[in-house]
Amino acid sequence: MAKVAHSNVLPSTRDSILVEDGEVLSVTAHAGAQHVLRLRAPRIAGRCKAGHFVHLRCAPELQLRRPMSVMRADAEQGWIDILFKAHGVGTNLLAERKTGEIVSLIGPIGIPFKQDGHCPQPLLIGGGVGIPPMVFLAEHLRTGAFNPFVIMGSEVPFPFSVVPSQILVGGIPAHVTGTMPLMEDWGIPCRLATQQGFAGCFDGFVTDLASHWIEYQQRTHDDDIEIFACGPTPMLKAVADLARNFNLKCQISLEEFMACGVGGCAGCTVEVRTSEGPAMKRVCVDGPVFEAADVVFA
Repeated sequence: MAKVAHSNVLPSTRDSILVEDGEVLSVTAHAGAQHVLRLRAPRIAGRCKAGHFVHLRCAPELQLRRPMSVMRADAEQGWIDILFKAHGVGTNLLAERKTGEIVSLIGPIGIPFKQDGHCPQPLLIGGGVGIPPMVFLAEHLRTGAFNPFVIMGSEVPFPFSVVPSQILVGGIPAHVTGTMPLMEDWGIPCRLATQQGFAGCFDGFVTDLASHWIEYQQRTHDDDIEIFACGPTPMLKAVADLARNFNLKCQISLEEFMACGVGGCAGCTVEVRTSEGPAMKRVCVDGPVFEAADVVFA
């Protein structure tokens, strides 16, 4: 039986968790009830890394906070971006927040993606609400000696205007040209996948599109590939299987329901393989990023 890895001693990452009142700079609506919230929160923005999340209060009258992945953070200008979908009382109230209002934040929380020592060919896979950490990671990787390729998947309209990419990508069907404008501006190759028939997108799962690219890369290049992914659990299980089948390193950011968000309630535990045997780890503070090979999927 897996044991619960729990201690009264807080992990060192929690020494950097802050409580901050963030000022709403903008709330931008997109199709599919999706919104991008930009908050001025300079203390948290200065510490955020790709894979971190914040626990925020959607409205003053709601005590229970919501965990939200950070999509971008600008330490110099002091803002963070959060992409979310309005689908309940809290997130609907969050979508109605006005410029200048205050949103209470706790963050940055969790173990982020490793920031260095990556293979030269990072493959970033984001599905649905798992897209934000991949945007953040892509922005980080574009400043180094890496050649990232980004795949995003969604079964609702993407939270941006899909544009045809001018960046050629080997191994990808010629008609699959849709990309995120921000990625195009950064010069990062990116392709989109869906089963909803959106123009310019790959018709299928993100892992199917990833397989095309990996097979091409392994046939034509010597560079090592490393996978990074965030999305719903079935997608992450498929990504872990993909990494195992191609014998690739893979980090995944798990999604779980959370109450406290800082490791106190142990309500977000998942089973993980450790050197001492199976253990129950808390996604909020022991993750959300884990080595894919360590996670025990049901």
